[in-house]
Amino acid sequence: MKNLLLCLTVFLLSFTAFAQQNSDMKSTYSEVRKYYANDGKLQDLLNRFQNHTMKLFEKAGMENIAYFLPAENTDNSMTYILGYPDEKSRDRMWADFGNDPDWKKAKADSEVNGGLVKSVDQTFMVLAPHLNDNPKPMPSGVIQMRTYTLLDGKVPNIQARFRDHTQALFEKQGLRNYTYWMTVPKDGSQPKLLYLLGAKDQASFDAGFAAFLKDPEWIKARDASEASGKIVEKVDATMFKTLPFSPLK
Repeated sequence: MKNLLLCLTVFLLSFTAFAQQNSDMKSTYSEVRKYYANDGKLQDLLNRFQNHTMKLFEKAGMENIAYFLPAENTDNSMTYILGYPDEKSRDRMWADFGNDPDWKKAKADSEVNGGLVKSVDQTFMVLAPHLNDNPKPMPSGVIQMRTYTLLDGKVPNIQARFRDHTQALFEKQGLRNYTYWMTVPKDGSQPKLLYLLGAKDQASFDAGFAAFLKDPEWIKARDASEASGKIVEKVDATMFKTLPFSPLK
């Protein structure tokens, strides 16, 4: 009985610490949505999000996590991250949002002179285990979204390397760890690691990341983790600036 109570106490303390460290994000299931705006409609789209859409997402039970523009917006896009209590609630909340008379009116009013969105990309995610125990970082001037496509069977390897080495070595160079997720591919393929890494400005990010890559501690950790083979197949990275109305900065 004493052992059971001890285990329960440790669990509750661990959960409380996790909740405190991630107090600004309540969701367990998240989605990255990238909107490609029609020509000349990006600002109208941003205005609609700021003035209407975000509030109506919250009304439907969704969590606004982050809103970004690419640092170099060559494809006339915006990207944002929404959160849900769990996977099952996602479709129900979107149905509630889509049927909301306030949304229908805001959409119609904003599209009097034509539609705003050309197409949408989606990525579904869950929190990466043991990679979100860091204190909330200070606001950043730039944030990079990094997505790692992994070689077969290497998900545990990448999680262990980030947990035991990479995150601390990022911090050592002045880089800021934000949220870490594992994707949930709808085709049943292997998950990818997706995370946000920040710095006070672009120059600081570039200098910090270059120093990280040359750090002997990183090189040693990387080589040791790849003793049985490479882990990462490729990395996709996009530099963003948060929009003024983004909850995450």
